Amino acid sequence: MKRLSSLLAPAVAGVVREKNVRSAIAEIRNCQYNGADMIDLHITFLENYDTDSLRKIISSTSLPVLALNYDQNHMLQSIGQTEEERTESLLRAVEAGAAGIDIQGYTFHTPSKTGYWGDKDYSFTQGNPREIVTDPAIIEKQCTLIEQVHSMGAEVLLSCHPNIPMNCQQVVELAQFLAQRNPDIIKIVTKANTQEDAGEAIRTMLELKRQIKIPVSYHASGQAGSKTRIVNPLLGGQIAFCVDRYNENATMEQLHLPTVRAIVDNTRKIY
Repeated sequence: MKRLSSLLAPAVAGVVREKNVRSAIAEIRNCQYNGADMIDLHITFLENYDTDSLRKIISSTSLPVLALNYDQNHMLQSIGQTEEERTESLLRAVEAGAAGIDIQGYTFHTPSKTGYWGDKDYSFTQGNPREIVTDPAIIEKQCTLIEQVHSMGAEVLLSCHPNIPMNCQQVVELAQFLAQRNPDIIKIVTKANTQEDAGEAIRTMLELKRQIKIPVSYHASGQAGSKTRIVNPLLGGQIAFCVDRYNENATMEQLHLPTVRAIVDNTRKIY
C-alpha cells in the first residue's frame, strides 16, 4: 500500500461521496481512469459502512484511500454520532484497508467544531476559529488515537477548517502547533473573503513549505479562495482535492479532477 505522505506532491485526490458500495466503486474507477493519485472517501455518505462494505470499496482500487467521517450523511445533515462512534468508524476503515484517516482538529471535543473554546493565548486562536483545540487533555487523547492508527500500519491526516481569514503568521504557527501531535499530513482550510485574503493564503503556502517538515495541504475556501485550491498545490501543497463528476453530493468549490490532472502534468513538464 502506498503511503499518502510519500505521494509526489501535489497528489490529485478523487473525492468520493456516494450512497452505496457499487456507486462508490464506480466513482473510484472513474477517478482512477481520469488520473487520481489517491481516493478521499467520505464513509458516512454510505448507507452501510461496516467493515465488509468498506473492505469491498477499498479493495476495488490500487490507489491509497483516505477515509473521512465528518458526521454528515449525503444530505449534509449531522448523523449525531458521538466522538467515540466517529473515531471507531475510522478505525474500522483502517481495518478494512484504508491507507489513512482524517482526524479533525475538534476530535474528542465536539463544541470546538463550531467555534473556539479556551484561552486565546495563541495567534491562531483569535477570531473564533473552528476546529482548533488547545486543551492538553484533549490533545493527549488525539495523540493516543494517532499512535493507535500508526500501530495499525496506517497514516493520519490532521485537519483544521477554521473557516475564517487568517494571516501567514497565524497559519504557520497553527501548523507548527498541530505538528506536535505527530500526524503524517496536516490539512488547514481558512477562508478568503477578498482577493487580499487569497493573496495572503498563497504567500502562506510558500512559508508552510519552507518552515514545516510534515507535508501540508493548505487552501482557502470561499469564492475569493477558489484559485488557492490549484495554486497552493502547485506551490508545494501535498493534496489537491478534486471531483471527477459533479452531482448533488459534490462540494462544488472543489476542482475538476481531469482538468487538475492536466494542469499538474503540464506544470511538471515545465519545472
